[in-house]
Amino acid sequence: VQLQASGGGLVQAGGSLRLSCAASGRTFSSYGLGWFRQAPGKERELVAAISTYGSTYYLDSVKGRFTISRDNAKNTLYLQMNSLKPEHTAVYYCAATTKAWSLRLLRSEYDYWGQGTLVTVSS
Repeated sequence: VQLQASGGGLVQAGGSLRLSCAASGRTFSSYGLGWFRQAPGKERELVAAISTYGSTYYLDSVKGRFTISRDNAKNTLYLQMNSLKPEHTAVYYCAATTKAWSLRLLRSEYDYWGQGTLVTVSS
């Protein structure tokens, strides 16, 4: 599967962005999906994940602010980000895993990656 992330940009603190990840290739609905981010000088970390059944996981620091969702009919993954803060500045990557029977929380468990989209939150 090929993944194409989009929707990043520059936003002021308190603003919102919606990231999208369009997929092509094998049946989209059969993949577990996730959004990771990597800030300058930091490790790439999982922000949110969604299983094939719609179960979700969120990093504690984004709970209540970010919402992950998927539209299998459109082969698209989303990340709605509200009440953004400067510390949310990072390159955001979408990823897909074939190990889709449960939520996958480790970077090593994901098989396919999008190219990343930069989110910059100004104070």
